[in-house]
Amino acid sequence: MKKLVGLLVAALLAAPAAATAQVKIGVINSMTGPQAPIGESLTNGMKLAQEDLAKKGVKVDLVWEDDTGKPDKALSALDKLATRDNVVGVVGPYTSACANAVGQRMPDYELPLLVPAAAKSQITKPGNDWTFRLNAPDTYYASSLIDGTLSLGKPKTMAILYENTDFGTSVGKAAKDIAAAKGLQVVFEEAYSQGSPDYRSTLTKVRGASPDLVFMVSYVADAILLMRQAREMGLKPQAFLGGGAGFDTAQFENEKEISAFVFSTTQWTVDVNAAASKDFAKRYQDKFGKKPTYHAACAYEAMMIMGQTAAKAGGDRKKTRDGLASGSWNGILGDVKFQAFDGYKNQNKLAMPVTQYLDGKSQTVFPEAYRTAKPVYPFPGWK
Repeated sequence: MKKLVGLLVAALLAAPAAATAQVKIGVINSMTGPQAPIGESLTNGMKLAQEDLAKKGVKVDLVWEDDTGKPDKALSALDKLATRDNVVGVVGPYTSACANAVGQRMPDYELPLLVPAAAKSQITKPGNDWTFRLNAPDTYYASSLIDGTLSLGKPKTMAILYENTDFGTSVGKAAKDIAAAKGLQVVFEEAYSQGSPDYRSTLTKVRGASPDLVFMVSYVADAILLMRQAREMGLKPQAFLGGGAGFDTAQFENEKEISAFVFSTTQWTVDVNAAASKDFAKRYQDKFGKKPTYHAACAYEAMMIMGQTAAKAGGDRKKTRDGLASGSWNGILGDVKFQAFDGYKNQNKLAMPVTQYLDGKSQTVFPEAYRTAKPVYPFPGWK
């Protein structure tokens, strides 16, 4: 008997102080294809979250699926994750087209989805009980940029260029609606084909319209080419406004001859919830050799929330869904809570900062509470 008691005591002493919760979470992301550069940022953010969750006693088994930016592949990935892999929840996809398609299917699988960075309003408007979104929707991209610019001067006209994707179309429409509400005349509007090799004919029309503001919605390759050719043609509005996405990437920032003085809107800067964000940014830089964009930050926070919520729910899908619906969090994006408002369902309210490329790097210029540099307006011209 004494021997048995001794063995039991030894076993208890050898056991860990606290059990580690283990959950399986699916990821749908654009890991190859045109959006792979931004997809990489999301992947990196989620991998860093996986490490931080482990430190909190939550072991997350990530099951990765590549949608290549195509909705049909995203739906196939969802079916595999929900039925074959039996994940407790899904984080992603990146593009609006994929996230909207997947989001609408979540009730069929009774599986919770947390969208980290896709902007199309319809993802959560009207939404459903199983789809949640961390980032701000499309209208916020336009309103943050336009409101910030109007506080600096008195522009009267605007041109709008956007790629003919779900993201580009939705943000472009939002910009047009907000311009009308603010008394800005839209003198030129055009949707362009993503990945075009030449935008000179479009930019010639923009120059002919002489807009005070040029509002653009593009992923990274098109953002860089548009600005290169705008410089080549000597386009000089009062301001270039980049609607997030490709305009808020390390690749665009590194193109210093064309990124200088461009305004962009973003879901996150290191100046939001500064202590936590600066720690995240440093660890991200150390691990991946580059500074994090908002895509990485949103993906990190989405995975942290999903991982902790799923673990607390014991890996149960419905309890995880209920935990997302009722919970609140505070991290590198500030306060997070999924709410119903303005026709949205399970949508986080997130104020979008505005940045400007100054002295070779992205600086926060709005709101004033986060400002790290004084904005330059109007555009001083090309160097």
